[in-house]
Amino acid sequence: MQFLVANMSNRTVTASPAPSSYEMLGGRALTSKLLFDMVTPKSSPLGPDNKLIIAPGLLAGTRVPCSGRLSVGGISPLTGGIKEANAGGTAAHMLARIGIKAVIIEGKAPPGISYILRIHSAGAELIEDDSLSGLNNYEACKRIREKYGEKVSIILAGIASEKRFANATVAVTDPSGNPSRHAARGGLGSVMFSRGIKAVIIDVKNSDFINFKLPAQFNDLSMKWSKELIETKKVLSLYGTANLVGVINELGGLATRNFSSGKFELAENIAAEKLVSNIKSRGGNPTHACQQGCPIRCSNTYHDKNGQFLTSSLEFETIALTGSNLGIGDLDVIAQIDRFCDEFGMDTIELGCTLGVLMEAGILSFGDADGVFELIDEIRRETVLGRLIGQGVSITGKVLGVERIPSVKGQGLAAYDPRALKGTGVTYATSPMGADHTAGNCLPGRTGYRSETQKVLDTTKSEGQIELSRDMQLMHTVCDAMGLCIFVGANTDTMKKLSELLSLRFQRQVTVDDIISLARNTLLLEVEYNRRSGILESDNDLPEFFRREPLENGLTFDLDRNELQNFYKMTDATPSA
Repeated sequence: MQFLVANMSNRTVTASPAPSSYEMLGGRALTSKLLFDMVTPKSSPLGPDNKLIIAPGLLAGTRVPCSGRLSVGGISPLTGGIKEANAGGTAAHMLARIGIKAVIIEGKAPPGISYILRIHSAGAELIEDDSLSGLNNYEACKRIREKYGEKVSIILAGIASEKRFANATVAVTDPSGNPSRHAARGGLGSVMFSRGIKAVIIDVKNSDFINFKLPAQFNDLSMKWSKELIETKKVLSLYGTANLVGVINELGGLATRNFSSGKFELAENIAAEKLVSNIKSRGGNPTHACQQGCPIRCSNTYHDKNGQFLTSSLEFETIALTGSNLGIGDLDVIAQIDRFCDEFGMDTIELGCTLGVLMEAGILSFGDADGVFELIDEIRRETVLGRLIGQGVSITGKVLGVERIPSVKGQGLAAYDPRALKGTGVTYATSPMGADHTAGNCLPGRTGYRSETQKVLDTTKSEGQIELSRDMQLMHTVCDAMGLCIFVGANTDTMKKLSELLSLRFQRQVTVDDIISLARNTLLLEVEYNRRSGILESDNDLPEFFRREPLENGLTFDLDRNELQNFYKMTDATPSA
């Protein structure tokens, strides 16, 4: 497996074998270690010293189900610290199958010039090409496919990246060729375009795929796991992540009107049943796969009232944060906002939080869909207000003098209110990534991997939530390192399966303790990197209003601050440089 390095300062591309010390690292574990090794903390996110690192997981390119997620890493323009965001799509499997362990984009091209990095059977090359500038993601992908072929995989920096928005995503094309899968959090799209890269094209036509020489037992285990997931994940297959709208609303933890409430009176209008009804009646697809080899198929394709494709996929976070969080109870409005984010390359979570703060400030009223589209027009036209929105919820809230700003370490919260889902609140507060539910979501029914954390907890009570969040963060980091979608299950059974598969994949004994140690060291690396960047454990807390203002059910976030600030003292081990 190779590291492919694109040096944008001298416009060269070199490939070299990945050092053996990185052999057992992939996905998030690899992007974080490379950043730790190569990029000085406190470097400017958009300056010449930052790097954008793109890495498939350790199990990418194999038949392991849901193993095609792609990690993207760098210093975040939102948090100023270490960041990994990941996405489905076709890129991770393609990179692994042609032997690319990581793509490292470093340096900066001269101002005003953008490039395509084309990776193909003969190697890789940089192509100067400004023809894609200013095009929305769908149009840019159409142009790329017309020139380079319908089957290429595309990793794309959108218009928001060109504008250097801190809310800019890295888009990845799905199996249908749509740029609808996003490494969305942390503004890494702006890091990508600030290097001078508009698109990475992976063209495997005429390529010789690597034979990983996997034993039959590996493929048998993979197929057995796929069949299990088909049986055990039927709710996700039928309704996608939108099934959580009703569940979290009933729990009293659905982000509503800038987190001032945990219940939305119009939740039924944006819940899974309504979503699936709209999709089916308009000729969409309620069970769409965002990556090859996914038996769960929790994605969807949503059509407008005229039966025309609008977006893929409408997921819980987007539905809640651009719906209930804004007081909007109309899936068609939410879908149009999502389509804009896909086209422009913006994170729906960060945008939803930011628009909620604008409503809190009185710029427009909660529930004002027309006003939201006027603000989107401000973003398109790059007005002062539009550019402010593009810098995310923390900066926008501070500029407008808003007290209730739902962010941690500069990044907006996901749609689970931490007063009702306290373990997820611990993850928001302590993750080195900023407020990120995918770093360790503690949904109802979740348990840890250790015997002492196997008890199912009441999410509304503080007991055991710190321990549960710690376990979930470790297991989610394992999934991120493998390139796995977390919907396979961040649980003990998954960890055991992965130890078997990795043992077969690398022809060495890999235990559950080994992969948990990998995750622990990754987290400690990230925490240490942030410490060197000035992000301290004293920053491990939620905004004060979550402690002060109760939800309708009387809940506040009441976890002990000292325990949160000591959260990562899991071990005496110190990450190695």
